[in-house]
Amino acid sequence: MSSFITTLYPSVDLIDTSVFEEINAKKNVYFSKQFLKAFEVSNPQIEFKYITVLDANQNTIALALVQIIGLSVEGMLKNIKVAPLVRKFLSLFFCNEHIKIMFCGNVFLSGEHGIAISKSVSQDVVMTEIATALDAVAANSNPLHAIFIKDFKFESLKNTRQFLNFGYSEIKVEPNMIIQLKPEWKTFEDYKNVLKSKYRVKANKADTKSNSLETRLFNAQDLVTYKDELQALYQNTITNASFNAQVLNLNTYIHLGSTLKEDFIVKAYFLNDKLVGFLTALVNKNHLDAHFIGLDYALNKSHAIYTRILNDYVRLGIEKRVSSINLGRTASEIKTTIGAKPLELSCYIKHKNPFSNSLITPFLRRIKIKDFKQHSPFK
Repeated sequence: MSSFITTLYPSVDLIDTSVFEEINAKKNVYFSKQFLKAFEVSNPQIEFKYITVLDANQNTIALALVQIIGLSVEGMLKNIKVAPLVRKFLSLFFCNEHIKIMFCGNVFLSGEHGIAISKSVSQDVVMTEIATALDAVAANSNPLHAIFIKDFKFESLKNTRQFLNFGYSEIKVEPNMIIQLKPEWKTFEDYKNVLKSKYRVKANKADTKSNSLETRLFNAQDLVTYKDELQALYQNTITNASFNAQVLNLNTYIHLGSTLKEDFIVKAYFLNDKLVGFLTALVNKNHLDAHFIGLDYALNKSHAIYTRILNDYVRLGIEKRVSSINLGRTASEIKTTIGAKPLELSCYIKHKNPFSNSLITPFLRRIKIKDFKQHSPFK
């Protein structure tokens, strides 16, 4: 019999503040109560749940985020490299309709932002407790087709292998694209000076073509004023995304802007007083994480909005004196042209029904992410 105690909460408001203080000693913003609440209250189409694990002394040793959502199989497989026969089988197997999937993790983020575990305990043992708790939640969730646990770096896999004992299959997903910043880069010019000529020209060209754009850092009130325009521009990027589990309601950003203050950044781009693009970013300890962007694709070629956004992420990282910038998933190749390198990520997935799971497991093992060219822009 387990000496651990697991508890399921249907809302972050029901979790005592002490839980976050115990589990979030490093002050990771992604496991702060205000951050999680911003997503919960702004996205009512998602069923949010939270699992806590306590040891025998009633100390919180783990927190797992659960989100139950509806999505299409085609959307999940959109930019995953898979044989046509396998793609057809999975689509037919799930009836190619919107299905219910339970995610352990945050569908709006890429990276290890789903499970927080105290360093005082064995992580693989706690993963077993979480897997058991997820099975219990799944058993009481109907309809529900599959369970998806996301995202783990390579060095974490020694602890997450426990999920294989619960019927999960490990699959590779698109990597996060990371830029490591050098301490000696005090300005964007310093960064450009270490680029090879070809890539320095590209960076300069993007700034030149976008020179007519007016930029503005949005405050909390700006987010309210321009919410509809921001949502429309964000919607433009959804069709280009590799994995659209859900469309974020940008009310989330209004909540984040009012609680996280200067650590949550929204930079807007205007052309002739019209909002034509934006970027969002979050400072988390010594890292800058790029979040969603939005742009008017009709103006992208003439005004280089997307490549200017990439340049500005580098500028923000240097300005904030962080050690790295996480540019997230999608558009991997172009991100390598500004110095980003892939950080491989793995997820675990299984069908809720054991028999169905045994049928799809061989096909899941054949799923691969799409290849991309890795550029080497630095001298």
